Order: sequence, then structure tokens, then C-alpha cells
Amino acid sequence: MAVWGTWAAVRLIGGDRVPVIETYAAPLLAFTPYVAATVPVPLAAALAVRRRWAAVAAGSVALALVASVAPRAIGGGQPDARGPALRVLSMNLYYGMADAGALLDLVRRTRADVLSLQELPEEAVRRYEAAGLRTLLPYAVVDTREDASGSGLYSRHPLRELPDVPDTRAATPRAELTLAGGRRVQVTAVHPLPPLTAKGQESWKRDIGRLPSATPSGPVQILAGDFNATLDHAVLRRLIGRGYADAADRTGAGLVPTWGVGDIRRPITIDHVLVDERCAVTGYGVHDMPGSDHRAVLAVIRLP
Repeated sequence: MAVWGTWAAVRLIGGDRVPVIETYAAPLLAFTPYVAATVPVPLAAALAVRRRWAAVAAGSVALALVASVAPRAIGGGQPDARGPALRVLSMNLYYGMADAGALLDLVRRTRADVLSLQELPEEAVRRYEAAGLRTLLPYAVVDTREDASGSGLYSRHPLRELPDVPDTRAATPRAELTLAGGRRVQVTAVHPLPPLTAKGQESWKRDIGRLPSATPSGPVQILAGDFNATLDHAVLRRLIGRGYADAADRTGAGLVPTWGVGDIRRPITIDHVLVDERCAVTGYGVHDMPGSDHRAVLAVIRLP
């Protein structure tokens, strides 16, 4: 029981933000749903050997873990938003290796209004645009870089480039799009480093912490990308607490994995569309993408 109890305690105190243990806790906490799924094991064992207090403790741990994970599969909590709809698609391209034809077909099938791309090198921009990406989504704000650091935004609505989030390790382009009728929405492409080392973990915390907040008096904000974080990370939950909601969580799809599917690694949910909490999420989907180790995520958003 101690193993599950320790895991639950680290999850509840936000271990990915606690000095000394944060470097180890950050990558491990992503697998909390799998630990929660096995939590009946110590409870059943305690009951089988008739250890009353061990059973009580195991039951408490089970409740804590299930309460942390289960709401993601339930959804709910939608505001009464009655504005225009916006379809936001996000995709990690795996160093730009995602298949161009499949990407364009997905944009067509989902009728995406905005596309956030991560791991976008210059060569991939040329290849995707030669395949017709700018025909489908003619407006773009792109910041290409070497390796996995480039990102970009494409839109069927006019874009006005905004200042990047300052001092982030990877490109974090931002833009304001104008919908029919003059409604304006600010969108940010997100891709912090994964928290796999002490240095990467510090960069991960800093980059997520510097993302813009959504305020009731400000413009509608949307953050879309590969956050390298799940809802079991306190770093991401703190960001969501600054005026956002997770689109997958709101629709009961918060446990659908977006990375590691079909791999020997356990798949986890690290790609997100965070919407201004004033918005409603009327649809959500996860789509396989040939050539990438991530899946694309689509959120259909009703603006306030």
C-alpha cells in the first residue's frame, strides 16, 4: 500500500513543483492514470488478509487517486457561451516529418479555422505550403528554428502577429485573429521542453509559467500545442487556474492519449487545447497522423 500511498501524496502536493523531488516527480506523474487503475490491488490484498487498518488506508488512497483522475472522463462545467464557433487544431509534427498529404486532409476533414504546429523547421514549412496549406489556411505567423524548437500558427481568418512570449526555450508565436463581425481572439502556439532532466524541468516550469493569463476583462485567449504536461502536473493545473479550461477535460475526453500510442511506452495525454474559461467546448477529437509520434487534437470552441 505504501507505494500507491506515496504516489497519491506526491500527486496531491504537486510534486513536480516541490524542490528536491521535482526532477523525479515531473516525468513520473504523467503516468498517474495507470497507477490509479491498479489501486484496487492493495485494497483487495488488505481485505484478503483481513488487515482492517491497512484496508482503510488503502481505501483512502484509492479515493484520492480516483478523485484526481476520474473527472477527466466525465466532463461538464460548460458556460453559457453563445458567440461564434472556432475550430482549433493542434499537431506536433515530429521534427517536421508528419505526412503533408495527411495533414492537409485532416485540416479539410475537421474544417479547422486555426492550426497550431509544433516542431516546425523551415524545410517543413516549404513542404507543407507547397502541398497547399496556405490555400486552405492563407494567413500565418511562423517562427521556424532548428531541431524541435520551431512553431507556427495558420488561420483561415486574418492574423495580426503579437509579441512572442519572452525568453522561452522553443518558439512560442502568438497572433490575434479577427472573425466575421469583428470578434477578436488571441491564440498562442505552445511547446515547452519536456521535464526529463533538471535543466529541462526548470525550462518547462518557466516557459509554461510565462504563458499569458485569460482575464474576464481581456480578449479571449486560446493556448494550443504540446505542453509536455498532463493534468496530473501542478505546473499545468496552475496555468489552467489563471482563467483557462482544458478542452478534453470539459468534454470527458481527458484520458484519451495523444503521445506514445502504439509504442512500447505507456501512452499519455500531453497535447492540449486550453480555452478561455468563458468559452464552451462543443466538440473534441483526437486524430492519428502518419509520420508523427503525436496525435492531432481538435477543439470546437463556442466563444462568449
